[in-house]
Amino acid sequence: MAKPVRIGVQLVQGGSGITYQKLRDKVREIEDLGTDVLFSYDHFHVPHNANIDPAGTISVSGEQLDVDNFEGWSVLTAWAEQTSNIEIGCLVTGVGYRNPDLLADMARTVDHISGGRLILGVGAGWYEKDYVEYGYEFGTVASRMKHFAECLERIEHRLSVLTPPPVRKIPILIGGGGEKKTLPLVARYGDIWHYFDTLDTLAHKNKILRESAEAIGRDHTEIERSQEWAGLELADAYADTGVTLFTLVLWSPHDLTELRKALAWRDARNARIEG
Repeated sequence: MAKPVRIGVQLVQGGSGITYQKLRDKVREIEDLGTDVLFSYDHFHVPHNANIDPAGTISVSGEQLDVDNFEGWSVLTAWAEQTSNIEIGCLVTGVGYRNPDLLADMARTVDHISGGRLILGVGAGWYEKDYVEYGYEFGTVASRMKHFAECLERIEHRLSVLTPPPVRKIPILIGGGGEKKTLPLVARYGDIWHYFDTLDTLAHKNKILRESAEAIGRDHTEIERSQEWAGLELADAYADTGVTLFTLVLWSPHDLTELRKALAWRDARNARIEG
């Protein structure tokens, strides 16, 4: 039986003319519409002209100009206090920027502030400017992935020993689609897998994830599939492949027209499932 679908929003807190007051007002609108999940993003600088390829790598092109921007976990903490029902998280936290035990403690704390609504989104990191400008070592894809695997193990351990513990078992969302490194880590640690690509590529990577989970004795259906919203014309096709969390990326000025369409589609599809 098909699972109900959910709609998320990544409210990008960077862009021309961004103020925290505008973000706060937009958060209120997003929650009032009945959105399921609200994400910030974890960049110190807005990545312009990002290019994503099917191998799971991301690059940028052109001059990377500085524009107004706010730090992701700081605004997330405020959103935890401001909201009441919507789940919240960062899509996704670059583990190279924070000690993993500290990150686990931050997540536990925000989980308590929100009353148990936090999703801990994590990734290996990719945007070189974030690293260089803030004094972090960028390294290589291989070194970042090695560090990512070590961080996931430490985060899992730290969450298990913190006092008080999280309000709930905090879902771990892992972003990325690398078949040799990322997907086996999703199979081991992930509760939600977030990716963004074509239906054919998604089906292929779903197969890799299923095989990776089976290899360690885990039921792959425990892992929720998450995908960037690709529009109404493709929504049912993605849902039919098993995607249940669809996230719209809203850049400034954060127009909510498409979100309203996505929420109406969610309600109609879930009604069909329940019926």
